[in-house]
Amino acid sequence: MPSEATSPFVLRHDLRPGDLGTLVFLHGTVYAKEYGLNVAFEAYVAATLAELVHSQTERDRLWIGERGGRIVGSIAIVGKSEAEAQLRWFFVDPSARGVGLGRQLLRQALEFTGQVGYASVFLWTVDLLQAAAHLYCSAGFEKVEEKPGVPWGVPVIEQKYVLRMGSRSPGGPFL
Repeated sequence: MPSEATSPFVLRHDLRPGDLGTLVFLHGTVYAKEYGLNVAFEAYVAATLAELVHSQTERDRLWIGERGGRIVGSIAIVGKSEAEAQLRWFFVDPSARGVGLGRQLLRQALEFTGQVGYASVFLWTVDLLQAAAHLYCSAGFEKVEEKPGVPWGVPVIEQKYVLRMGSRSPGGPFL
């Protein structure tokens, strides 16, 4: 994995016009092509991103990963209570996979989570996203729940992962 100093990616958290539309487009088109998810999934991404923008606080943050001025990734931390945050919209474009962007995004999100004082972070994903699940587990997340999910064009099993920030080893294999 490239170091942050030599990374071909720029990570930013200042939202700009067009960012949300691009993220919705990427989630919709890539997940439709790779997993068969339909427009209802895309609408879900759009609605939840809009919620973030309308209610964002200093304890919420959305990162955009760019390469060559093009958005190729995202991740967010959204506060759910004083102690708990949700990791959302973790996405790496196929053109940017396998070179460390996902780890960079996840590292930024988890560092922020600790800096603002959340005790734990959870996420919901679906069973189709195996590479992401592997990355979550390598960062110390544990799968705590499974249930049938909303059929976004294909049947899915929703999976909940949790990371208790005190249980994370700062010098562990992930970071």
